[in-house]
Amino acid sequence: MAYSELQVPDTAQHYLVCGFEDCENNCLFYCNPCHQPLCEQCRDKHEKSPDTRNHEVVSYRHRKNQLPVEKCRDHPTKDIDILCDECNVPLCSKCSTLLVHKGHSFTDLETIYTEKSVTCRQKIHKIQAYFIPTAKRLQGEIKLYATEITKIMDSIRTFMRDEAKSLKTLVDEVTSDNIEQVNKMEGSIWKMLHSQHKTYHDYICYLDDLVKKFHGYLSSTQLQNNPIIFPLTEHLTIQSIPDTATPIPPEFTAGRYSKEDVVKLLGRITVPQTKPEKTNLKAMEIASTHIKPTGKQMREGRENSDVKQTLSLSSSVTKVREYGVPGVDRIQHITLGKSSSLWVSDYCSNIVQTDQKGNQLQRIHTKDGRYVGNLTITQDGDLIYTDKHNNIINRITLDNTITEFIKTGDWTPLSIHSSRTNGDNLLGMIKEGKGKVTRYNKTGKEIQNIERDNKGQELYSYPHYITENINGDICTSDLIKQAVVVVKKSGQHRFSYTGQGSEFYPRGVCTDRLGHILMCDIYSNTVHLLDQDGQFLCLLLKQQQGAWSPCSVCVDDEDNLIVGQWKTNTVTVYKYLQ
Repeated sequence: MAYSELQVPDTAQHYLVCGFEDCENNCLFYCNPCHQPLCEQCRDKHEKSPDTRNHEVVSYRHRKNQLPVEKCRDHPTKDIDILCDECNVPLCSKCSTLLVHKGHSFTDLETIYTEKSVTCRQKIHKIQAYFIPTAKRLQGEIKLYATEITKIMDSIRTFMRDEAKSLKTLVDEVTSDNIEQVNKMEGSIWKMLHSQHKTYHDYICYLDDLVKKFHGYLSSTQLQNNPIIFPLTEHLTIQSIPDTATPIPPEFTAGRYSKEDVVKLLGRITVPQTKPEKTNLKAMEIASTHIKPTGKQMREGRENSDVKQTLSLSSSVTKVREYGVPGVDRIQHITLGKSSSLWVSDYCSNIVQTDQKGNQLQRIHTKDGRYVGNLTITQDGDLIYTDKHNNIINRITLDNTITEFIKTGDWTPLSIHSSRTNGDNLLGMIKEGKGKVTRYNKTGKEIQNIERDNKGQELYSYPHYITENINGDICTSDLIKQAVVVVKKSGQHRFSYTGQGSEFYPRGVCTDRLGHILMCDIYSNTVHLLDQDGQFLCLLLKQQQGAWSPCSVCVDDEDNLIVGQWKTNTVTVYKYLQ
């Protein structure tokens, strides 16, 4: 697409048309006096013309900006075009002859305007490239923090209720035990009282019978054999009153507690004394590189775990080492393991771990000779890989035991990446000519599916390789779409990169600590480098530099680029950052 001079965006790839008559060739030059963009042929004509042979023609990037036309108030026929250095006021050329400006020096206003315009454009670029994206990122983080705070508060409230329920359960249990003891004591006392009540009932009956008996003695008309005339000791003996015991009821000692005691039991909510940390803003840094003179400003250095270090592109790419991986045929995929070891899979059933010099540390031949696809290392240190013939993700634990981890149903898994930030597992899969990216958590539970953009268009056809960038973006190389598709963590499409030529067949893709996106192109035998916003920076490696059949890439802990070849078992390590 061609742009007029005033429509040219600051950062996009574009071209300008020549402004000479009806010429539509690409503009490369600029006539400062005429303020006219020129192609190469029109430039030659312009410089040969008697009327314009003395005009200043420069490359387009060194053009002067055309001054806004403004007439002088004192000399209405003249344009304001100079600046008085002493008075710091814009003037026309006729004003410079006035007595008030006698002996003063003057500067071409167009030159000043051009310089200030460049500064203004730089400021605009900084705002658009750094300040606005950073502010939006921080604004998005605030929303995430708000959601996270709500989750935290909800969990605290739930925990408080659970604690209260637990304590209530204990209170109910203790109360129930105490009541049960009271019931048992009450039963025992009632039993004792009932026994004593019966004893007195029997004793009273005995006394009633004894009274009746004595009355009989008194009312008898017979003297013979009447006990009354005989000694009454035996007959008048009365049994003593039975002994009884007064029951003693239990006593209840009330618990002595306060609100503070309950707080100790249920817990207390406290506010940390530490002050909120200020947001760590990543500085906007400019890195110069001679790999390709794009003038691109490289930003956002990343803080290492222990030491802050600023990285930038080196002036050249240097081969560090190269070695063949014993035990594999042609390299399918490489991924970084612990202690900078390298895991390599081939197109058969072999998985090999090597050290930094290519020495084999271990070799795993998958069970039943199953096909090995892409692989990755989890946060727990386990190796997981795709088995596209059985639609399974297998796990290899530290003791080399192979188990089934995830079953993908009727979707065939192609690519896999385990996040170093949260442990999620990203899978690129296909089914019946359609593709998707699915996110699984650490336990293998499916939590997200990404298939279409916001217009309903399918994002993927053959998501062959996949990785995650430092900002959470998911980067996927799609062999059929001939593109590297980048979506946000939420699944929203950000951009797609389709290479620099007519044909582009991306394979392996990885990112580095600066957010660069690196990808292999097996068509042109090159490795491309983008920034995290999709801006093409350079062809980092070409076939002349050893990028022969590059298939898979990763970046090690020393910020070296590791490239695996799909036609051989060769791995090459390059230094490209400084």
